[in-house]
Order: sequence, then structure tokens, then C-alpha cells
Amino acid sequence: MFVTDLLSQADNASDLFEELIETHAESLIQVAYSYVKNKQMAEDIVQDVFIKAFEKKEQFRGDSSYKTYLYKMTINRSYDYLRSWSYRNHLFTNKFASILGFQKSIDDFVVLEDEKAVIGNAVLSLTPKYREVIILYYFKDLKIDEVAIILDCSVNTVKTRLSRARTMLKKSLGGILDE
Repeated sequence: MFVTDLLSQADNASDLFEELIETHAESLIQVAYSYVKNKQMAEDIVQDVFIKAFEKKEQFRGDSSYKTYLYKMTINRSYDYLRSWSYRNHLFTNKFASILGFQKSIDDFVVLEDEKAVIGNAVLSLTPKYREVIILYYFKDLKIDEVAIILDCSVNTVKTRLSRARTMLKKSLGGILDE
């Protein structure tokens, strides 16, 4: 849905903001989580994306769908976080805690509970360029050309990355995918 469509349906700016959140929030949080692997940080990233999208709604050119635009903003913001000092500091702290023998977080324990978690962990263990195509194509049901737009690469590059990612997942998951 385009911003202009949302604006015509919305009585005021706050209605537009609520509509964006209701329509896209959960999906964007999942995408951000696939990068940062921290639910709270993923929620913060998506909040930043919505605020930025709302503040700069007039700058949306309509070259792609608004959904694609939000996904791209979320991925870019996730990369920004991964390059930040706070993330590197958090990583160091967690590494240090694991060396000292502190328990894993509750999130880690819950994620390992069922077969979906095993597959999810396998996807999350892929490098970002393979992880993002798997998530966008399979979990977010985007078409290959939409994924190419979001990732700013060619359709053939997306196809190649999907193929390689599938091969890596089959290798790491072994018999789970055969069932």
C-alpha cells in the first residue's frame, strides 16, 4: 500500500502512523531480529524505522511498494546497529559471560525447544547475504524481484544466493528437512 493511499484513508497523521504499525510491525520486527538476534533491539530498530518513515513520508518516491521501502529501511537500520559500538560492546560482554560460565539467556533456551527453532537457528547461522534472501523469500513471501529491489542486487544474484543458502541449510540440518 502506498503512502498516498494510506493518507487518503487516514483522518490525520496519527491514523497513518497506527495503520503503518498495524500492517507491518510484526513482520519488520522479525526481519530486524534475523539480523540483530535480540528481540528488544529489533523492536527498537523497527520503532526507529516507523518514526523515520513517518517523518519523511513526503520523500517516498513510489519506485517500489511501501512494504519494500520499509523492509529496506529496516535492513539498513539493522546493519547500522551491527556496526555500532553498543553492539560490539554487548557482544564482548556476552562472550565474557559465557567464558565465565554464566547461563545462557532465556531467549536462547526457548529458541532451542522445538524443530522450528532448530531450523530458525540454522537460518540465523547463515551469513547475512544468505540469511536475508531466505528470510525475505520464504518467511516474508516476497517475490524474487522484490527481494532484489530490497537488497539492491540483480534477480540472478538473488537466485544464486537462494540456491547456495538452500544447499548450506540442507547440509547443516541433515535429516530434519527429509521428514
